Order: sequence, then C-alpha cells, then structure tokens
Amino acid sequence: MRAKMIHRNIHVLDYEKSIAFYEKALCLKERRRKGPEDGSWLIIFMGNDEADFELELTWNNGWTEPYNNGNGDTHLAVRVDDYDAFHALHEEMGCIVKENPKMGLYFIVDPDGCWTEILPNLETIPLEAERPAK
Repeated sequence: MRAKMIHRNIHVLDYEKSIAFYEKALCLKERRRKGPEDGSWLIIFMGNDEADFELELTWNNGWTEPYNNGNGDTHLAVRVDDYDAFHALHEEMGCIVKENPKMGLYFIVDPDGCWTEILPNLETIPLEAERPAK
C-alpha cells in the first residue's frame, strides 16, 4: 500500500492578496482554479516545478471573520535553495514571525496568519537532526 500527499488546504479572506504573497514569498504560481458560476466560493491551487505538492487556497464569498487555520504549530515546511536570499526577501516583506538560528530555520506568516517554516537546502546547511545516521 502507498499514499502520496498532494495538497494542503487553507482558507483565505482575500485570495488576490494571498496569491500575491505566495508568488513573492515562495515562488509559487497559480496552477488552476475552480468554483461555481455563482461565485460563492473559489479554490485556487498553487505550486511550482520543484514538487507535485500543492497549496490549495479556498475563498468563500461574503466571509469576513478570520479563519482558524491553526497556529504556528500547524504549518507548512519549505526547503529553499538560497536561504540567505529568501531570508532577506522575507525580512523586506516583513513576514518573519519567529527565528531559530540554532536550528537554522525561521517562520513566515501569510495574510491569514498561516505559518510556513523555511529550511535551508540540506546540501547547503545540513541540520543536525536530519543528517544520515552513521
């Protein structure tokens, strides 16, 4: 038996703002969208060529209260090819919410309060806990 993770859903209040955030912060692009003709909801799938995994943004027309998408303990994790460049970009964007230099990682937050853990590429900076056992 096998299972393959394909996407993670988050609910968003302003899908255009969320799309812009994920395009800039994580280099994701819209792959497709779907929703009914009446415009009552919209689902947007975002991803990139690095993985098949997608981020699913769900927007509900007329919803105004913040969604409970979890807290910092409920987060995505992303490996980046140039940790320093991404860190500088995220500093410029003002979206870094927590840093852990000892572990070599930090977290960013999107417009709806969802956290993403930013990790360096293992070939660049291997994390102690992720080094192969000897």
